[in-house]
Amino acid sequence: MHEPVGTTKGPGESPHEYTFVTPDVEERVRHGEFVYYEAVVDGQVRQVVGRITDRRPLRTYPDVFMANPAVPPAHIAQMLGHGQGQHELFEITVRIIGYYDLGLKDFINPRLPPRAGRPIFLCDNDMLSQILSTRARGNPGSAWIGSLLSREPDAVPIVIDAGAFTSTHLAIIASTGAGKSYLAGVLIEELLKPYNRGCVLVIDPHGEYDTLQEMANRPEFQGEDGYRPEVRILRPQEVKVRISSLNVGDYRALLPNLTERQEYILRNALSALRRERGDKYGFDDLMLAVREQGYKPAEEMDEAAEEKPTKYADSVEAVLWRLDAVLRHSSSFNDYQQLPLQALYAPGRCTVLQLNEIDAREQQVIVATILRRLLQARVDAERGKTDERSEDYIPYPTFTLIEEAHHFAPASGEVVTTHILRQILAEGRKFGVAVGLISQRPGKLDADVLSQCMTQCILRIVNPVDQARVAESIESVGRDLLLELPALSKGQVIIAGSAVNTPVICRVRRRHTTHGAESKDAPAIWVQYASEGTRKRRERDHALPADLVQPPKSLRSLMLDDDE
Repeated sequence: MHEPVGTTKGPGESPHEYTFVTPDVEERVRHGEFVYYEAVVDGQVRQVVGRITDRRPLRTYPDVFMANPAVPPAHIAQMLGHGQGQHELFEITVRIIGYYDLGLKDFINPRLPPRAGRPIFLCDNDMLSQILSTRARGNPGSAWIGSLLSREPDAVPIVIDAGAFTSTHLAIIASTGAGKSYLAGVLIEELLKPYNRGCVLVIDPHGEYDTLQEMANRPEFQGEDGYRPEVRILRPQEVKVRISSLNVGDYRALLPNLTERQEYILRNALSALRRERGDKYGFDDLMLAVREQGYKPAEEMDEAAEEKPTKYADSVEAVLWRLDAVLRHSSSFNDYQQLPLQALYAPGRCTVLQLNEIDAREQQVIVATILRRLLQARVDAERGKTDERSEDYIPYPTFTLIEEAHHFAPASGEVVTTHILRQILAEGRKFGVAVGLISQRPGKLDADVLSQCMTQCILRIVNPVDQARVAESIESVGRDLLLELPALSKGQVIIAGSAVNTPVICRVRRRHTTHGAESKDAPAIWVQYASEGTRKRRERDHALPADLVQPPKSLRSLMLDDDE
């Protein structure tokens, strides 16, 4: 490793690039690999690290040597005495990262490219383990994701800063089947280990994360002081939102295409309710308050008098009908019940909120309500405006992981969750409210939301629109790495941003818990279902009793009599 692998040729196309020439006989100088040169900076010899971004052959066989595919060109060259004793040569382009400062724990670019003729060295495993990862594996605040892809498995562990992505937000972007949910499971496992004891809520629209319950009984998650993580799975029927916590924006989402007059009526009714009752009202109170917007009360002295309709009466009836259709029989919105924030968020606990049987609009309103309450609870806790007696008292930072994020912050048009997500991404860091967004369609994800996630995990992306959205929204990933996106295999991820010292391509480690989002093997299921043994057993299990298949004798005799 400490022998030179090449010799500097000259500067590259940009001020932060240089080229070197190498025979690369052992084929170690690959795309994405890390090399360094030595330079004197501030009186000290520094190892200036760079990442290989391009590889171009300089000396190749003449085209005529390859006219016959059955004859290797090397044999022809040997017979003709062409280039005997010479190896192939390659020109390698390197983008300078800088030398690693142990005091600052960051790279510093000396802005001093190597002179021509300087030797170039390949970084060894120990060096990369020290400079690529911001934390040591197993230490508080660390999250072991996997190992460096360009080296042997587990040779260079990639450990990212959990404190960084749980404060400045996270984005996991990938095409379907590339492994984004698997990576999310790895991150959750790391956050719930004894050295982190994270406070995590997972918004799970498809019911894929219930296998995380296995953490409680696995030795990897048990601490010497008796700690073991708690995993709570909240099924759709357990998700409750109090009607009094809904605002006009929530109703606008639940009752699409409200006219201006209908929204005005609803807004006035909610204002009147809150002045009179605060947050102590239910569905019937809301219906009554809306109705009062369309009818003047009868005269108190004249018992025979009737309520008089106002100019809003027709619109009021429309609002009442729509409220009744949406809320009266909803299993999610309730007069009295609501999920306390302390039931959703607690250190050492992962709560999975399953929304897979809930309407898409209701999912958005539920998530918006929880995030609004959470942000306000953290603001109040930081400013000393609440205490343990409140159900929304959250005196610690939280992390919320949102699957299918493009449904909650779409690029085209705003939904009720878009505004609160933008607010949390902009202001949440000050109050310890962080989110992680998972999406398979970054092209459909709001650009402002994506750009404010300071740590990015990007797996294989093939769609050109999605690639363009990633390129324009994420500045920390170099163009050379973005070109790798279509070529990444399942379980390979580019990690960039505040949680790592420099962008790296990582091989994701194996999960401790079972992955709950595996694709169905349809042909195997069809074969099993249609096999003769399975079919006969199914027919036997579903066979009707003989007395149901054939009527009793007395009934048959009556039937014969009727026929006669």
